[in-house]
Amino acid sequence: MRPPGGRVRRWMARARLSSLRTTFTVSFAAVAAAVTVLVGFLSYDAAARLVRVDQQTVFEGVVQDLLGQVRQNPLTSADFTTSDTDGGPRDELIRPSGTVVQVLGPDGSVVDRGHPPLPVGTEDRITAGARTAGRLVEHRDVEVGDDMYRVATVALGDGRGGVQVAQEFSDTEDLLRELQQRTVLLVAAVVIAAGLFGWWLARRITSRLVRLAGAAEDVARTGRLGIQVPVAGYDEVARLGRSFDRMLGRLAQSEEDQRRLVQDAGHELRTPLTSLRTNISMLRRIDELPPAAREELVTDLAQESRELTDLVNELVDLAAGQSDAEPPQRVAVADIADEVALAARRRTGRVVTVRVSGDTTVDGRPGALQRAVSNLVENAAKFDRGGSGPIEIVVTGMGPGAGTDAGVRTGAGTDAGTATGADGGAGPGGAVRIEVLDRGPGIADEDLERVFDRFYRAPDARSLPGSGLGLSIVREVATAHGGAPFARRREGGGSVTGFTVGG
Repeated sequence: MRPPGGRVRRWMARARLSSLRTTFTVSFAAVAAAVTVLVGFLSYDAAARLVRVDQQTVFEGVVQDLLGQVRQNPLTSADFTTSDTDGGPRDELIRPSGTVVQVLGPDGSVVDRGHPPLPVGTEDRITAGARTAGRLVEHRDVEVGDDMYRVATVALGDGRGGVQVAQEFSDTEDLLRELQQRTVLLVAAVVIAAGLFGWWLARRITSRLVRLAGAAEDVARTGRLGIQVPVAGYDEVARLGRSFDRMLGRLAQSEEDQRRLVQDAGHELRTPLTSLRTNISMLRRIDELPPAAREELVTDLAQESRELTDLVNELVDLAAGQSDAEPPQRVAVADIADEVALAARRRTGRVVTVRVSGDTTVDGRPGALQRAVSNLVENAAKFDRGGSGPIEIVVTGMGPGAGTDAGVRTGAGTDAGTATGADGGAGPGGAVRIEVLDRGPGIADEDLERVFDRFYRAPDARSLPGSGLGLSIVREVATAHGGAPFARRREGGGSVTGFTVGG
C-alpha cells in the first residue's frame, strides 16, 4: 500500500535525488573508463611498438655482425662450434643478445646444434653450400617447440657451410600480452574506483539536497516556516541551503508581521465599531431625544465614521507598504518634499517650508517615500493645530559636499508658493535625511521610543483624531529603504520627526 500524502512526496523527492546520485556515479565511472581506456591503449601501443622495434633492431644487428665477420675473414664452420675458445666469433654473437647459434655443414647438415635445435629447410641447405660468403636467407615466425623464432642463415662461402642465428620473439609477445592483461585489470580497477568515488561524492552532495528537499516538504506539509535548514560548507549547495533558510526566515517574519497587523487592526477596529453600534442603537430612539442630544449623536456618528475610514485607509497603506511592488528608481527626495508641501498647503492652509542641502537623489520607491513624508507633515499639522509658525521640511544629502544650504522653498496657503536657491552639489552615493519640524506640544521623553510603534498613541494624543498608524508607516518605509526613523524634542518647543534613506 502506498504511503499517504507527505510520505509519497518525500519518497518521490528522494527517488529523484537518488536518480541524481546514480547519474553522478555513472558519469564518474564513464569518464574514468573513457580516459583510462584511452591512456591505457595509447600506453600499451607505444610500449609494444618500442619493444618490438627494439627486438627487431637487436636481431638485425646480430645478423649484420655475422655478415661482417664472414665477409671479412675466411671462416669455417669449426670457428662457430661450441668447443671454440672464449672470444671467438660465436661468443660475439651470443653475448650481447642471447642469440641461438646453429652451425651447418656444406651439405646443410647440422654440425653443431643450437639450444634449442633450429629447423633446417631447403633454402637453408642451399645457402650453406653457396660459394659466395654472406649470402643471406631470413625466416619470420618459425615455430620451434612451443615458441616462435626469427631465423637467419648466412653462408660462409666456398662451400664451407653456413651459420644459423635465431632470436625468440614469443617471450616478447608473452610479455606484451601480460602487459595487456595488466592494463585491462588496471582499467577495470580505475573504473571501479571512479564509480565508488563518484558514488561517495554524489552521496555527499545529494545528502544535503535530501535534507533541503525534506525541509521543503516539511514546510509544504505543515505550513510552519520556522524550520531550521541544516547547512554546512561553502559550495553551491551550501549557498542554496543558506538562501533557502533566509527565504524561510523572511517568509516567517512576513507571516508574523501580517498576524500582528491583523491582531492590532482587530483590536483598534473594535473601539470605533462598538461606538458606532451604540450610536446606531440610539438612532431607534432619536425621536425621543431632545434636539441637542440628536445633534450630538449625529456629530458622534460622523466623527466615528471618519475615524473608521481613516483607520481603514491607513491599514491599507501599511499593508501596501509591506508588499509594495513599486519598482525602485532614481528619485530626488527634494522634489518629493516639494510635492508634499504643496499638498499640505492646500489641505491645511498652513505655511510649509522646504529646505534642501546636498544631493538628495537616492534609489527608492517614489510612492512610498511620498507617503512617509506626507504622514510626517500631517502628524505635525495635527499636533500643532493652532500654531502660527511654519512647518519645516528639511532634506539633507549626507554625501560629499553636504552641509551647504541649497535654498528655502516657502508657501502659505497658496498653490504655487515661492522658491529660492538651487540644489547643492553633493556627490551621489550617500544617505538622505528627511526632518519635519513643528512648534506643537512636543513629544514626552517616555514616548520618544514608542511613537513609531503600530497603533501607539501618547496619552496626550488620545483625544485627537488618528489611528496611531501614520508613524509606523514611516518606519516601514524607512526600513525598506535601508534607513531608520527618529524623533526628538525641538529646542524652543515642538518636535522633530523624520527618517533616513539610502547610504
